[in-house]
Amino acid sequence: MADGKRWTTHNLDIKVLHSYCYDDKEQNCIRYGRMYTWESAKEACQKLGSGWRLPTDEEWRNLSKRYGGVSADSEDHGKAAYAALLIGGESGFNATLGGGRSKDGEYERLDAHGFYWTASEIDASKGWYYNFGKGGQALHRQIGGDEKSSAFSVRCVHD
Repeated sequence: MADGKRWTTHNLDIKVLHSYCYDDKEQNCIRYGRMYTWESAKEACQKLGSGWRLPTDEEWRNLSKRYGGVSADSEDHGKAAYAALLIGGESGFNATLGGGRSKDGEYERLDAHGFYWTASEIDASKGWYYNFGKGGQALHRQIGGDEKSSAFSVRCVHD
């Protein structure tokens, strides 16, 4: 990728404990990849082999800056990075809007948001994640309460 790192360019689809297909339908895993809790995301990336891991917040932020930056870092509020990193965008990163799964097991926001974990945690219950929001066509860096038990999409990076 433009940041000099080797990233996966499709959402991860490795079955591990606490990973899910949207609406529990296998065809959604084929199209959008699996969704993982924060802990299972780290485990799943390691299953790709030596050197593969869940990217840090800094690595996500650096990648997005190559294409204009996230909403808080850019004059266009993350619109250029959204367009470049989304499926079909100039970067080849091919992010998809696979929605998410709440800690309560509710699936939501398919084709409206693409949520992606980072390896960077805030505290025992919260970690940083990136949100491709279709409504505003922007990429956001976010944190929320009790998010680590939610399930989001995953991209992996190689050292």
